[in-house]
Amino acid sequence: MFIIIAGAGLIGSQITKSLVNNKHDVVVIDYDKDVCERIYAETGAMTVNGNATDLSVLEEAGVGKADTLLCLMREDADNISCTLLAKSLGCKRVVAFVRKKQYLEAYKIADVDALINLTDLIIDQVIMEVEKPKVRRIMRIGGGKASIYAINIPKKAKVSNKKIKDIAQNKHFPQECVFIGLYREKEDHFLIPRGNNVISENDTVFVVSNTEFIKKASDFLTK
Repeated sequence: MFIIIAGAGLIGSQITKSLVNNKHDVVVIDYDKDVCERIYAETGAMTVNGNATDLSVLEEAGVGKADTLLCLMREDADNISCTLLAKSLGCKRVVAFVRKKQYLEAYKIADVDALINLTDLIIDQVIMEVEKPKVRRIMRIGGGKASIYAINIPKKAKVSNKKIKDIAQNKHFPQECVFIGLYREKEDHFLIPRGNNVISENDTVFVVSNTEFIKKASDFLTK
């Protein structure tokens, strides 16, 4: 994929490295010349020294041909402006990091394809590390309307040795929750679950659900 990253701060730099390592074609835009030189030296990614809210800079980076533009600048207003200009040049898809929630509506009006709320991600991670809960939110999907959760199956759980299809059909398990993954730590094995797969104690199951149903699903799986 051809990906353009607008803003090469700490997050932008790490994402650039990962994308380059995964063999994507990456162009980074940043107004700091030293940052551009460092990114090129560390990753080999092409860089454009300039402001990503400048139409000519976006054209130089090739935004009209990009598969995805990542807006990672420090100010929401800059990310929104960059989005509008990129869309006018024919950019296929824009993903933006939201810094302040009051800008959410403006992002939507700018027709951003996907929004990532940094504050929520940080809070989720901190809570997970502090509480070490039995259910962890991995990521939000569907514009935040649902999430992927990881649930650890404790020892002597009632669902141990039961088939996934039997659990899913149980009247006490919410139909709104769907199994999408099963990790068996002892065997270091991850699989996409089918109805006949059996859950064992110490497994980690991954489900898609919205917030209102995950507690009921978690309680059922960890009894």
